[in-house]
Amino acid sequence: VKNLTIIWNHILPNVLTPVLVQSTLDLGSAILTGAGLSFIGLGSQPPTADWGIMINEGRLYVLSGRWWIATFSGLAIFLTALAFNLFGDGVRDATDPRTRGAG
Repeated sequence: VKNLTIIWNHILPNVLTPVLVQSTLDLGSAILTGAGLSFIGLGSQPPTADWGIMINEGRLYVLSGRWWIATFSGLAIFLTALAFNLFGDGVRDATDPRTRGAG
């Protein structure tokens, strides 16, 4: 049996699922990190559209009655990170052999 056949048939299917789960969970963290860095001015700079920049600029208008600029940007960050984390958790639950038979 050739090494490539062993890798393709046995190793790759067992490695692919944990890599997919970890990458979806890390994607939510990367979105939060990027938005946080942009919020404090260390990420992308103002002509670039970024959720952190939108929240930073929107916080100036919160007290003047235009609260939705910062609120909906923060809500978009929250929902996107939550969606990636729930997707990764769902993939893990669906592919984990220890939890397949349970409930």
